[in-house]
This record gives sequence, structure tokens and C-alpha cells, in this order.
Amino acid sequence: MDQLVPLTDTQSSAHQSQSDSFWVVKNHEEQYSIWPTWRQVPLGWVCVGQPQDKEQALNWIEANWTDMRPASLRRWLEETANNG
Repeated sequence: MDQLVPLTDTQSSAHQSQSDSFWVVKNHEEQYSIWPTWRQVPLGWVCVGQPQDKEQALNWIEANWTDMRPASLRRWLEETANNG
């Protein structure tokens, strides 16, 4: 697990230009989030598309993540319906 370490003033200003830029990230369950571009993407998450500002990233998620159920649950429900 990543340990959170506060940024120094110098580090903070170095990241200032990138602080408004975010990745849309997706995990193996097809759940989405946003992640700052200056931070390493956590294990198990992959970037979707190009970096964008926070509002654009959140708008993309709202428009594209229309089924909040984890992918494994969606698959199980579909298999159950097909075998029922």
C-alpha cells in the first residue's frame, strides 16, 4: 500500500502546473475514478484516454460509467439469467 507523504513547498510548486490534470482510471471490475497525472497510477488501475482537467474527467466518467455494478456481478447476473 502506498504511504502518503506530504509534499514540500518546492515539490508542491513543481507539481502545480500538473495539479489540474487528471487521468480517468479503470480497475479490473470496470470501476472508474480520477487520478492526478503527477502521481503514479496505483497497481490494478489503468489509464483511459488522455489527461484532462478535473471537470472534464468527471464528466467523462458520468457519461460513460452508466452501470455502477462491478463487472464480475454483471457477468454473474447474465450467466444466471441465461442458465435460469
